[in-house]
Amino acid sequence: MRADRLVAVLLILQARGRVTAAELAEELEISERTARRDLEGLAMAGIPVYSQAGRGGGWSLLGGARTDLSGLTAAEARTLFLVAGPSASATPQIKAALRKLVRALPEPFRAEAEAAASAVVIDPTSWDRTHVPPPAQLDVLQRAVVEGVQARIVYAAPDRPETERTVHPLGLVAKASVWYLIAGTDAGMRTFRLSRVRSATLTEDPVERPDGFDLETHWRSVVAELDERRVTFRASARVEAEALPWLRSAFGTRLSVRETESDGWVDVEIRSWSARTLAGELAGFGRWVEVLQPTEVREHLARVGSELADHYGPPPADDRSASSLGG
Repeated sequence: MRADRLVAVLLILQARGRVTAAELAEELEISERTARRDLEGLAMAGIPVYSQAGRGGGWSLLGGARTDLSGLTAAEARTLFLVAGPSASATPQIKAALRKLVRALPEPFRAEAEAAASAVVIDPTSWDRTHVPPPAQLDVLQRAVVEGVQARIVYAAPDRPETERTVHPLGLVAKASVWYLIAGTDAGMRTFRLSRVRSATLTEDPVERPDGFDLETHWRSVVAELDERRVTFRASARVEAEALPWLRSAFGTRLSVRETESDGWVDVEIRSWSARTLAGELAGFGRWVEVLQPTEVREHLARVGSELADHYGPPPADDRSASSLGG
């Protein structure tokens, strides 16, 4: 779009002080004729751009204006591009924005900023999952949040008919490649999974934002509430201290450490979806974890152990004392 290109032209002029139409054409991959037309367009729009003919001439901003980004330190510029760089492959808009930011930086910072932008790769896909593309309505709802306008959405909750409603978009959250919209509704604050939003249309009505609303604080409360609702089964157990790091890695926030006993074992509470599920999760830890309560989990574990022994037979005599975690 020409508007985006004019912004790029302005940033280049601010950063470099003076450029020729040929340099601008090469930089933006356009013809010299288009570059001159863009420069003239800036002048007609009231931007103080002037040309100087002859050797060493070119186009400049009156007074040698400089971009506000010249106030960045080298460390600040490097940090900015280390954070923003990994997102450049997400959309053409982000890539174009980064190019403009690089051009707007003071000359000494540009090489390091470009290196920083390509120094980090963030792969949001876990090892056992395929890539999940951004949801179709992400761009529209980002605009709604940034512009502060209400949106009309069609939402399809699981096992329910589609519903159409007007929402007040307050923020977007990406959790493990899954996007959520936090929005106000007639029924109060709601969390919508973007993959279930079938369509979204912006309105011209402003968002009504609750006093003191903070997206990060609100999201933490949403996560805590959802976690409590979906993982309700609890079991008490004790684990050998040596195996506690592996248990933490496996269960994350579903593991709560109670106290350490004098014999080196640690009392813990573990949350899961059911007794059967928890038994399956703990079976691989062998003797390193002993479930105390409820007996239902102990019975499932005993059954799993018995079935495995019947199917595979007892372990070799010289391997019966080996650790199930240590290899």
